[in-house]
Amino acid sequence: RLFDLDPDLLPLFQYNCKQFASPQECLSAPEFLDHIRKVMLVIDAAVSHLEDLPCLEEYLCNLGKKHQAVGVKVESFSTVGESLLYMLEKCLGAAFSPDVREAWTRLYGAVVKAMRRGWEPLPGGD
Repeated sequence: RLFDLDPDLLPLFQYNCKQFASPQECLSAPEFLDHIRKVMLVIDAAVSHLEDLPCLEEYLCNLGKKHQAVGVKVESFSTVGESLLYMLEKCLGAAFSPDVREAWTRLYGAVVKAMRRGWEPLPGGD
């Protein structure tokens, strides 16, 4: 769903200097699947530390810096969030109530907020 929502994200996923010709090629690449596992580990850490999200602040800030360094724009996290909610809705079905959606939206928002702190103004005033 990620590339359906924003096809311009595809070039950000380059592994070993290989650019994918299509979203399908990227989605089936072992490196992309590994990246998805890492994303889910971050989500899992946030869920596990729900009562103390500030303990993840430094880690998430550094993760934001890494994403900025490879050209990810903060706005792209909205698309990732939409994709996450879509996946949860498909997996949970009727259990994905408005309250559950709101809880996930808030959790993901907190993760992104912490990651945004890692973004530095780019040289040249951007």
